[in-house]
Amino acid sequence: MSALSAAQANTRDTGPAAHAMPAWIYNHPQMTRLEMERILKPSWQIACHVNSIPHAGDYVSFQIGPESVFVMRDRAGAIRGFHNVCRHRGTRLLDGSGHCHGNIVCPYHGWSYRPDGALAGVADRDSFPGLDRARLGLVRVRVDTAFGFVFVALSGDPKPVGEVFAPLVAEFAPYRFLEMQPVGPISTAEWACDWKIAIDNYLESYHVPIGHPGLQRMFTPDYKDQNAAPGVARGASWLREQPSSRWSERMYQKMVGPLTTHLPEPNRRCWRFYSLLPNLGIDVFPEQMDFFQILPSGPGRAITRSAVFALPDQRREMRVLRGLGQRINRQVNNEDKWLCERVQQGLASSSYQPGPLSTIERWMLEFHGLLRERIPETRLSTPPASFS
Repeated sequence: MSALSAAQANTRDTGPAAHAMPAWIYNHPQMTRLEMERILKPSWQIACHVNSIPHAGDYVSFQIGPESVFVMRDRAGAIRGFHNVCRHRGTRLLDGSGHCHGNIVCPYHGWSYRPDGALAGVADRDSFPGLDRARLGLVRVRVDTAFGFVFVALSGDPKPVGEVFAPLVAEFAPYRFLEMQPVGPISTAEWACDWKIAIDNYLESYHVPIGHPGLQRMFTPDYKDQNAAPGVARGASWLREQPSSRWSERMYQKMVGPLTTHLPEPNRRCWRFYSLLPNLGIDVFPEQMDFFQILPSGPGRAITRSAVFALPDQRREMRVLRGLGQRINRQVNNEDKWLCERVQQGLASSSYQPGPLSTIERWMLEFHGLLRERIPETRLSTPPASFS
């Protein structure tokens, strides 16, 4: 029996759908390979904000597992995406973010490419008889822009981002995402846990009262105030009337309403969280917003990639408010990292069996359903001898 047939025949091994996934899928090299090919490459991955690359020649590059891609604004103002690989011998072309003055030049042998990806020049051209430059431009990746952000997809034909978010996008309008500017650079961090553990964590609020005491002090639970669209989970938390016992949290509660009068009154009291499957979070606060992207770094390890954006506002009080918000969110992020790494450690125990899921963890089920659909082996309680 093939691995695929075995997986389909043994769905009962992991119990009913409302149970957690088997431990082995969170630390297996074949899973990492299949997730890249079947889950991550055919999905939209956020690259940057459009205002992160405002001028021709501006670029942002980033890593998706073994793949490296970059987006660049060309001379006509269009944003294009490419594999970050020279067509000669595969050299990585660009690092991080920055600006290309003129063409993109390979640091190894000097092949150069225009911002539209076309091969512009080859050193010692005469040493390549019969070279067809038209066939050696940079390999493109699909690009989409929506509500101010640039997305790329490395394979497949995913539905446009705007269509995926259509039932929810009206909620974005008061925040004016398209006018926002980067508050700082895109940052990355290593987590000692599988990327799916981090996504499971982001998709559920059940852990908030215990895992995030600061959020619990400041906000009402978002368990019942949720909505969603296929492929997108959404949660909202509302500021409590009772001031927090902690100074930074209490000051944030006091300052946020009077300083965000550009928003309707309810939006000044609300933090909103949107999760685009399989691995992207968009967090919207009255004073700023961020994205939070989780990518595999190998079996049982992840890289988080995030950045903060806000409307131009030079008021000292607004800078203080944004600093308070970022301080609170850094603490939340540190708590999530600590919790997720403890889950990774616990799943290594031979005693673990997938436990039942709360109704508050229901958004995880859509993510788990995606895994089971694209990688049927995940339905097995133990890894198969071979994978499809």
